[in-house]
Amino acid sequence: ILKVLYHILCRNLYSLCIHPIQSQKTPGASDSTIQHDKEDKAMDGEHIPERPRPGFVLADYVVFAAMLLVSMGIGLFQALKKKPGDAKVDDFFTGGRSMPVIPVGMSLCASFMSAVQVLGVPAEASIYGFKFLYMCLGQTINSCLTAYLFLPVFYRLGITSTNEYLKMRFGREMQLLGSVQFIVSTLLYTGIVIYAPALILSQATGLNMWASLFSTGFICTFYTTLGGMKAVIWTDVFQILVMLSGFIAIFIQGTVLVGGPAMVLEIANNGSRINFNDFDFDPRRRYTFWSFTVGGTLLWLSMYGVNQAQVQRYISCRTERQAQWALFVNQVGLCLVVGSAATCGIVMFALYSHCDPLKSGKIATPDQYMPYLVLDIFQDHPGFPGLFLACAYSGTLSTASTSINAMAAVTMDDLLKPTLANMSEKRLILISRGLSFMYGAGCITVAALSSFLDWGVLQGSFTVMGVVSGPLLGAFILGMFVPASNRPGVFSGVAVGFSISLWLVIGSTLHPPSLQTMGVLPTYTDQCPSSNSTLTKEIFLHRLTSLQNFYSMSYLYFGAVGTISVVLVGVAVSYATGNKSTIYLSFPQCFYRLIPCLDHSVQTDIQCIQYSDPLTFSKFCYITALF
Repeated sequence: ILKVLYHILCRNLYSLCIHPIQSQKTPGASDSTIQHDKEDKAMDGEHIPERPRPGFVLADYVVFAAMLLVSMGIGLFQALKKKPGDAKVDDFFTGGRSMPVIPVGMSLCASFMSAVQVLGVPAEASIYGFKFLYMCLGQTINSCLTAYLFLPVFYRLGITSTNEYLKMRFGREMQLLGSVQFIVSTLLYTGIVIYAPALILSQATGLNMWASLFSTGFICTFYTTLGGMKAVIWTDVFQILVMLSGFIAIFIQGTVLVGGPAMVLEIANNGSRINFNDFDFDPRRRYTFWSFTVGGTLLWLSMYGVNQAQVQRYISCRTERQAQWALFVNQVGLCLVVGSAATCGIVMFALYSHCDPLKSGKIATPDQYMPYLVLDIFQDHPGFPGLFLACAYSGTLSTASTSINAMAAVTMDDLLKPTLANMSEKRLILISRGLSFMYGAGCITVAALSSFLDWGVLQGSFTVMGVVSGPLLGAFILGMFVPASNRPGVFSGVAVGFSISLWLVIGSTLHPPSLQTMGVLPTYTDQCPSSNSTLTKEIFLHRLTSLQNFYSMSYLYFGAVGTISVVLVGVAVSYATGNKSTIYLSFPQCFYRLIPCLDHSVQTDIQCIQYSDPLTFSKFCYITALF
């Protein structure tokens, strides 16, 4: 892979520097790079034939197969490295809590950077603009909140399942509710993740989609079942490198075909894609600064702060400080992946600025943008379409293996261990592997059902995580930062928050927002071949009702609505049903230094207490809100 990357880099940089204009008109270039020839022929009334798009060749299959074999080999190595008598359940689920920082950080990054992001982020950036980079800001805020607020609680308790915390704080019933919510959301999310690369493989090779689904699910189930958490983490390290290699190759080749970075930026700017100044407060706009920093932060917090799959990773570090550093390493990786994917989306827009594949009917959904681009620009570079497929599969295998291992851990710790207290470690490991295999089969089943969804893979996956995990985040916030919250409060809050989120999703599905409401930017087909020209339907706008406006809310806010609803209802019910006349809100101790800046009447209601309860942060100041 590195050798081919070096070859294409040297070749294309030479052509770009020596012959920047001619590089756009070389034989074998993509549809967009010969747009001037097309325009001349169209003016003469001449039919413009399309160059046939070949499928995968031997080199593509070799690159793809090598990636799969390495992933499976890591699982086998981790499974065979230890003797059967030395294996423990804690090693299987947390790597013995002895994993180094950088691999854990890269694994945290790879966990949610799946084929969903490989397909979805470039397509969304191409349609809505470069403001998609604001997602990195939301992820950065999430990493800081997770490192200093949520991580210390889980790490110091020494628990494997995050739902054990809910049991300690609110009882066994809340633990079971949290376990069910996590398993449901993870099954649905992982199903969409497995479906995404099947779409690529079907489009690129013509292979039956069902064969792709079963092969993907089998491979990730195989190495997760054998190797446990160590196999998952070390495989993630390899897979995140493959993902970045794929994006780099697409960026270099696409930029060269357009005519250089300056030309890409000029075309993108003329097409309104360089739009970082979008600070619109309208929640119906699909992507704005606020949707990424408010809705996006809470969405990522539900994925990183309290999600079993991620918590299980950072508690596998040797110390709490190393776990925090792993989160920051993860943040660097997130910014690299999102930045690379969004940049590829802008390059894709520049390449097809006068012949959009979706609008011209060459592809059916936005999720097919990236496979179409790769097959187009790498026609003369065997092996690179295989690298892109390996890039997408790397993300999928990473996410799916993480999810399978996490669901098995939750089932074992929350549901089975209380009844299997006297069972030997050897039998517990056997049961754990059986659970991994069972959940792998379940994910494949959900992936098959995902093919009937009309959502894009990015929106579908984030919606599932937001609706189900958003209310669960609210329950953890009540438990950790509102000491006066009680069992009736948290149950009422979760019920209301989940109901509102689900209602919002169903309404938005039945009454989807218009393209103008979402802020879709224009695309053009003025230089497409006449045989592929399509008519654009006229959109008739009408005044929306209040309920329709509510349903038109950006999907990034779905989880935030659930989280905020849980907290507000939980605090109100806890106050109404509790015996105390005060509600305690906990904040980090560093906030206490700001007290001298407050008005004197406010200072009298603020107390700093060293709280020793391990279920909340041990060095927190509590602001007493009097009622």
